[in-house]
Amino acid sequence: MKSWKRKIRMGMGGGGEGAFIGGVHRVAAALDQQIEMIAGCFSRDFENTKTTGEQLYLDPSRCYRTYEEMAEKEAALPEGERIDFVSVVTPNKMHFPIAKTFLQAGIHVVCDKPMTFTLDEAKELAQIVEKTGLVFALTHNYTGHPLVRHARKLFADGELGTVRKVIVDYLQEFLCVPHEKLGMKQAIWRTDPAQSGIGGTMGDVGTHCLNLLEYITQDPVSEVCADKSTFLPDRALDEDVNALLRFKGGGKGVFAISQVAPGEENDLKIRIYGSKGGISWAQENPNSMEVYKIGEPKQTLTRAGSNLSDVAAAATRIPSGHPEGYIEAFANIYCGVVEAIRCHIDGRPLETKEYNFPTVYDGLRGMEFIYKAVESCDKGSVWVKM
Repeated sequence: MKSWKRKIRMGMGGGGEGAFIGGVHRVAAALDQQIEMIAGCFSRDFENTKTTGEQLYLDPSRCYRTYEEMAEKEAALPEGERIDFVSVVTPNKMHFPIAKTFLQAGIHVVCDKPMTFTLDEAKELAQIVEKTGLVFALTHNYTGHPLVRHARKLFADGELGTVRKVIVDYLQEFLCVPHEKLGMKQAIWRTDPAQSGIGGTMGDVGTHCLNLLEYITQDPVSEVCADKSTFLPDRALDEDVNALLRFKGGGKGVFAISQVAPGEENDLKIRIYGSKGGISWAQENPNSMEVYKIGEPKQTLTRAGSNLSDVAAAATRIPSGHPEGYIEAFANIYCGVVEAIRCHIDGRPLETKEYNFPTVYDGLRGMEFIYKAVESCDKGSVWVKM
């Protein structure tokens, strides 16, 4: 059946009752009515999986005890019944084995960030994606915001010149309290090296910062000099990171990221200054962006404004003055996934460079950043090449 005659069928690994990001993925995937959720292995606890399946009104036979069973049985179903892709929304430790299993079963993958538990896993996963030729998307959702996409085009078109200075702040108070000792599921795995990997805040929010700045500027970070801190007792992973950056094009940058900043909710801000102008955008107020051009008055662009680029308009759903935000940006990633999967089903797969979402190479890049930043810290905050 041609892909345009039906919805794209989705399964999920992780995201059971008590989880956070799984629900976000499900809502975002459903927003544009292109995707239907039909299967899942939502937890290592099968009772949780069954309960989650009931809450989602899924066929009990499509709620599986293990992700291995899910991949095997879904792949064995007729083409008109099986899932087209799986969303992996587990703690970091399980991203690689689940993604690998489904890719090898011939099923496309959407994966939450950071992409893998180790850098070696990221390298292997990139090879698997290349070998299978299947769609792999990484949900760095901030790249889905219309004004972020407009900022990327401004730099791509040379309107703001070459990058000279980048400042990225990502501040939260999330870990000011030892929530992991109080039973909060999200804090338990994020502060556990056995589930999260070698980077704490560095992996959880630092990879977002790297992806966002490289997406907008298209100028890769070439060197990093980082300093990490852990303030609360009994924690093994970083809670706060400061880093200096050097860019391939000659520019310089600064990261200030923390999950122990009292009063901050999800304060992601990016400011990029080029030789001709700059931009300033904040995730908590995503419907406006400051644009500066030398010799011209400062502009405040608003989402859905008539003076935005086609790429920004394509990522916009409703008229100006009606705020769009986190879920809609997430949904834009899923729209890109749907397009890529439809093209694949119809026998005209897109090249990776044509994808309108972060790819396996963005995930590999994020893991390289974590490892290089940790290396810099461990060596006494020295410059390390990316």
